[in-house]
Amino acid sequence: MLVDFNTLPEESKVWIYQANRSFTDDEIVEIESKLDTFLSNWAAHGSDLQAGYLVKYKRFIVIALNQNVNNATGCSIDASVHFIQQLEKDYHVDLLDKMNVSYKQGDFIAYKTLLEFKKMAKDKAVSKNTIVFNNLVNNIMEFNENWEVPASESWHGRFLN
Repeated sequence: MLVDFNTLPEESKVWIYQANRSFTDDEIVEIESKLDTFLSNWAAHGSDLQAGYLVKYKRFIVIALNQNVNNATGCSIDASVHFIQQLEKDYHVDLLDKMNVSYKQGDFIAYKTLLEFKKMAKDKAVSKNTIVFNNLVNNIMEFNENWEVPASESWHGRFLN
């Protein structure tokens, strides 16, 4: 059951998928339509899952699930991963590689491999104040408070001196 992301309780589980490039405006319209359809029909053992989504900065797909209504099961999580894999194929984009880092450079969202980010940290091209996206947050409350943070307040900080 699709609901507005902003109406979900703050303890709702989140999954964040970062793209290796920005989506075009037309792609976002298509992706949002596909998300509407998928989440409207998403279920666990026949029970509706109450979920919502956001597309942020033309680069991140954030799906949230209200676990107070029903929990995702292995099959429903598999279905969501297959849905994301299909988006990867449809739009020739990488959404599942967790070994990449996105961060802000002014108004621009930069995307680097973890190795490139480590090298940039070593070369002082990024600092502890660089705003990074911590895609390891678990719920909406953490998403709202700890998703966009200075690198020093995220797991990224371990690469900075």
